[in-house]
Amino acid sequence: MKTYLVGGAVRDRLLGLSPSVSGSDRDWVVVGGSAAQMLAEGYQQVGRDFPVFLHPRSKEEYALARTERKTGPGYTGFAFNADPSVTLEEDLLRRDLTINAIAQDEQGNLIDPYHGQADLEQRVLRHVSPAFSEDPLRVLRVARFAARFAHLGFRVADETLALMERMSASGELDHLVAERVWQEMDKALQQRSPAVFIRTLRACGALSAILPEVDALFGVPQPERYHPEVDAGVHVLMCLEQAASLSDDPVVRFATLVHDLGKAVTPTSNWPHHYGHEKLGLTPLQRLCDRLRVPNKHAAIARLGSEFHTLCHQIAELRPATVLRLLESLDAFRRPEQMQQFLLVCEADARGRTGFEDTPYPQAERLLLALRAALSVDIKALLETAESGPGPLSRGKEQNAIKALISQHRTRAIAEALQQQGAPDA
Repeated sequence: MKTYLVGGAVRDRLLGLSPSVSGSDRDWVVVGGSAAQMLAEGYQQVGRDFPVFLHPRSKEEYALARTERKTGPGYTGFAFNADPSVTLEEDLLRRDLTINAIAQDEQGNLIDPYHGQADLEQRVLRHVSPAFSEDPLRVLRVARFAARFAHLGFRVADETLALMERMSASGELDHLVAERVWQEMDKALQQRSPAVFIRTLRACGALSAILPEVDALFGVPQPERYHPEVDAGVHVLMCLEQAASLSDDPVVRFATLVHDLGKAVTPTSNWPHHYGHEKLGLTPLQRLCDRLRVPNKHAAIARLGSEFHTLCHQIAELRPATVLRLLESLDAFRRPEQMQQFLLVCEADARGRTGFEDTPYPQAERLLLALRAALSVDIKALLETAESGPGPLSRGKEQNAIKALISQHRTRAIAEALQQQGAPDA
């Protein structure tokens, strides 16, 4: 048996990325071995579809060299051959991109039969072989790598993009399992340039299959006075770029991506205006979240961002009682961290416009000030005073009366705090 380091660890080392920065796991391929030999040496088998084993000490993954044959639709429709006769070159041939098809032996020598090093130098994402088209998940993987390495100057090769277009048009993407689509999306949202992921999917025609609700925004006009970029799809990508600069949190980035879905379903007779798009966006958002089985923590912030982002922008014009209702809708008293995520979405939205990229967002501090003022109300002392007062609370109306009393004092505290601050400049 011979063992080779393969994939991301080799690629990232050649790019000069340290393991801590690249985040790539070390993956190994075993040539000339069998499952029986691996088990005899103490490896633990974990793969059912094809033989993958965990090293007895390091717990790193070791896979037997294999070839693949397409047997059905989707990324699961493959038959595998992991016979000891499978060569390293045959194993590398089945991989997605040339930059991921470089191996390193135990002496540090590189085996690069498909010219991955040349593509690394030229900053090109290129498929290894026509077999790339047999796995529709690779369309998303290439888009994710484009997002990951965009800051290094990488681009998708023309012939690879053309192949991805043919794959998108074939309907193969319809066979992808929701969990795998979300897994790729979630990884892409954590990359340095997540907007490149969306741009790449759109460039090859895959966005309409993966995220039709987002794809529908392109070509939708907005008022030029507020949105010099005009196109709602372009605006969303600009917002996602802003979100990436403001926060590493994929929850914030996802919520930013989907905050304006309602603009695609407002009455066209009102365009370029989108009255009520905030709540109209909740239906396509729910459809998207259900289809991709989006985690609750992502979906929750996305719903808040969709419904309340405009209200946050207008906070200087809101009455104190309305500000309190907004805080309550955001569940800010119990989950202040959730409001922080919401505010980042709102700031990304405000700055995701041509000419507004560096504009301050004082609305965030104003809402935080209101929250601090509301939290300063001593609820315990308030209730003790009310219970000992001349008009004790009757049992039947106690809950409503207590709630009204707390709201009254919180509203007053918010009014005083905002009055002292004065109206923001923007």
